[in-house]
Amino acid sequence: MKNQGMVEILLVEDNLSDAELAIRSLKKSKLANKIIHVKDGKEALDFIAAKNDYSSRNVENVPNVVLLDLKLPKVDGLEVLKILKADERTKAIPVVVLTSSKEERDIVESYRLGVNSYIVKPVDFDKFSEAVIEIGHYWVLLNQKLTV
Repeated sequence: MKNQGMVEILLVEDNLSDAELAIRSLKKSKLANKIIHVKDGKEALDFIAAKNDYSSRNVENVPNVVLLDLKLPKVDGLEVLKILKADERTKAIPVVVLTSSKEERDIVESYRLGVNSYIVKPVDFDKFSEAVIEIGHYWVLLNQKLTV
């Protein structure tokens, strides 16, 4: 049985339209009961570390997967990835970059920092929805989470 405080997916996305579509797609396909959406990199780091607005959250309840945009306000996605993968407490959390960036340097740097998957957001509404569902299916249902 899952912890009530368990977060299955942490969605880090500043584009509200993309976030709403991703959340709707995941919930419609019944892939995630608990999705937390944060709008910038600082908020993502605060959530993971249970700081500031998230200080009442149990820091041990880490998400099954983080869906991370790269182009974020306050702290960019590459910096969030770097911090997550450098910390012993969070480095095993799967991180999927879900971004519009096709830039080679972003792809290379993401993998160098330890991203688990790099996906370019499809522009088409239906294809974006399908991609999010496939990501959720793999990382929430199929992937075996490391429990420490």
